[in-house]
Amino acid sequence: MEHSSAIGTILLILTGLTTYKGLISTIYKDKYLFWTDGILLKKENYRLLSSGFLHANWIHYGFNMIGLITFSFGLEHEFGPLALLLLYFVCLFGGNILALYLHRNHGDYKALGASGAVSGIICSSIILFPNSQLSLILIPIHFPAWLMGILFIGITIFGIKRQAGNIGHEAHLGGALTGIIGTLIINPQVAIENWWIVLLLTVPTLAFLYLIVTNPAVMQVDNYWGESVKKFKRDLKTPPPKMSKQEELDMLLDKIRKSGIRSLTKKERARLDKLREM
Repeated sequence: MEHSSAIGTILLILTGLTTYKGLISTIYKDKYLFWTDGILLKKENYRLLSSGFLHANWIHYGFNMIGLITFSFGLEHEFGPLALLLLYFVCLFGGNILALYLHRNHGDYKALGASGAVSGIICSSIILFPNSQLSLILIPIHFPAWLMGILFIGITIFGIKRQAGNIGHEAHLGGALTGIIGTLIINPQVAIENWWIVLLLTVPTLAFLYLIVTNPAVMQVDNYWGESVKKFKRDLKTPPPKMSKQEELDMLLDKIRKSGIRSLTKKERARLDKLREM
C-alpha cells in the first residue's frame, strides 16, 4: 500500500486482534483494561500498556487506527521504524500515567483504547510538519496541521475540566505531551525550526497541568479555574439576575417538556401554580 507505515500496519493488526478478543470475552477485557485499583492496589502495572490494545467497539477502534495510519507514515520516514514503535509505546504509557494521576482517588475508574498513543503520534507529526494540510473524514475541507493541534489541545483541556462525555481526555493530553517531548528528544532540531508550534502546544498544556497539580480544587468545582478563593466565594454569593415572570414560566415549562412534570421540585411546582394564576 502506497505511503503506508509498516509499524502502523503491524500495530493496527495487533490491536485489531486483541480488540476482537476483548469484545468476545469480558474476562479477557477486564483483565487487561485500565483500572485504577488494579494498578495502584494490585500492582497490575501491565494495564498501563495492555489497555491500549483494547477498544469499546469497532467504531472506537476505527477512529484510533485511522489516526495512527494517517500520521505514522511521515514519522516512520523521519525517525525510522524502531523509533516510531518506541514513541508509540511511550505515548501510550505517558497518557495512562496522567489518567492514573488524575483518577488516583477514583478506584473504580476504568478505561481502554489507544487514543493516548495516537494523540502522541498526531502531535509529533504536527510539530514536525505544522504547515501540512489536513482534512476531516468525509469533509473535503483542508486546514493547516498547526490549527488542528491548537484546537485539539484546547478541546482536550476543557474536556478534562468538564469531564465531558465518556472520553479519556486525560490520556489524550498525557499522550500528546509525551509525543511532543519524545519528538524533541529524537530530533532536537525541531525545537529550533518549528519553535512557534512547539510553544503553542506545550505552554497551555504545561500551564493547565501545573494548575491542577498545585490547585486540585480546579478539578472539583465547576467554573473554577484557580481564581483566589476570596474572589470565587464573592462570585458565588453574587445573586443571579432576576428573571421576569414570563421567563420563569418558560423555564419551568421547558423543564417539563424535556424531563416531565416529575422533574420539578415541590418549590418549582408551587411556583408554577402561582405563575399560572397570574
